[in-house]
Amino acid sequence: MVKRVRHPGHKTTCEVQFYLSSLPADAQKIGNAIRKHWGIENQAHWILDVTFNEDRCRIRSGHSPRNFAFLRRVALNALNQESTYRRSLAQKSQRAAIDNNYMMAVLKAFCQA
Repeated sequence: MVKRVRHPGHKTTCEVQFYLSSLPADAQKIGNAIRKHWGIENQAHWILDVTFNEDRCRIRSGHSPRNFAFLRRVALNALNQESTYRRSLAQKSQRAAIDNNYMMAVLKAFCQA
């Protein structure tokens, strides 16, 4: 069990989370594993949000949110595979949107990986 207490502004919030693990009951090891997991999650989400404005997406019904999340991750992987244009992912995404030749290079690099 992990208890988190936050003090944003003038409020205090408390959250309790439960985790299942095969690790021995060592608070230090379990705490490190939880922090590592959330560090990876937050970094991946941050990249998707900055590159594709994922948090602003208003797709909310049916299978659409999951489908578009999948497509964003495919696009992110494709942009990461392309290595001739050494710029940020956002710049690569913008270039692929306006330059069909570059988009084909991104798709070719992705398909060869």
